[in-house]
Amino acid sequence: MSPQTEAELAECISSAQGPLHIQGGGTRSIGRINAATTLETTGISGISLYEPGALTLVAQAGTPLAEIEAALLPERQRLAFEPQDLRGLLGTTGQSTIGGVVASNSSGPRRIQAGACRDFTLGTRFVDGTGTVLKNGGRVMKNVTGYDLVKLLSGSWGTLGVLTEVSLKTQPLPETAACILINGLSDSEAVTAMSRALGSPYEITGAAHAPAGIDGHPVTMLRIEGFEGSVSYRAEELRKMFSDKDVAIERSPDRLKDGWRWVRDVALMQDKPGDVWRISCKPSDAPELAHRLKATSLLYDWGGGLIWALMGEGSDARKRLGDFGGHATLVRASKSGATPPTFHPEPAALATLSKSLRAKFDPKGILNSGIMD
Repeated sequence: MSPQTEAELAECISSAQGPLHIQGGGTRSIGRINAATTLETTGISGISLYEPGALTLVAQAGTPLAEIEAALLPERQRLAFEPQDLRGLLGTTGQSTIGGVVASNSSGPRRIQAGACRDFTLGTRFVDGTGTVLKNGGRVMKNVTGYDLVKLLSGSWGTLGVLTEVSLKTQPLPETAACILINGLSDSEAVTAMSRALGSPYEITGAAHAPAGIDGHPVTMLRIEGFEGSVSYRAEELRKMFSDKDVAIERSPDRLKDGWRWVRDVALMQDKPGDVWRISCKPSDAPELAHRLKATSLLYDWGGGLIWALMGEGSDARKRLGDFGGHATLVRASKSGATPPTFHPEPAALATLSKSLRAKFDPKGILNSGIMD
């Protein structure tokens, strides 16, 4: 089913006789979907409002992300949360949609400084599991009472409702950027260095570490953005901070863009066999947790708070990790054989709350049924 309007979408859902696979561009397909019928939202598309002076954009959920980024560029603006392009990692095609970005709360390296997708989502319109059209939030940041449905829908993967429209806060593009590259650090040394930089006054907007970078050697990346004078000063101060290390400063715009896209899209693990796990944890715990994984390949983002791990097909990262303060998500799984659940099991109290919310917004249990199991 491919509805072209919100009303058609509501009719499709209200008349559904069984589970529905909710899909935007189909570029972020993860998890198990127990549905024979696919409901595509790409027909509900278009930017309905863009006010550069107010840093506000409103778009229909099926609008391609590329279309939104193209509209922002002439006004020298961007989506600060740096949404990922997972097509290379997942082997998918098509175009990512803004609805899919919000539904998955897709947030890249800049999350450590700017915040996540949900922090820039001002309002939503969506259709719940009964076919009822609901809206929450608006076009400005404000406090709310009761359910904050904007944040509730962000990262719900279509299980609470099907997005039809999102309002987003945009951000001006910085004048320039730089990346401090520290070569040869061990994982523990890298996490310590990233934590030190993030705790400094130099406003880091990206902190990542690859035990085996593009050249096969360890590299730690610290990004700074802003006005030319400020970036130059901060880059030099960071060089001094790590004067006992092998440090270089990258200023080429093209190399910076490619390097952080490499981190954002987990290019290190594209076109390589195996399962890909995404582990959120305390940065200080990251090196030990990564050691337990015995992974084929690793990438640390968010200053060590996010670990990407490439493991053998059918491997269960959760069993290897044991009890830890975080959660592990199976982003890319083997095509054959039994696989662990995609999402980390929730604590009992949270699982009860999640079940109650799904029963409230999707009483028939038809929206992306099974994806959270």
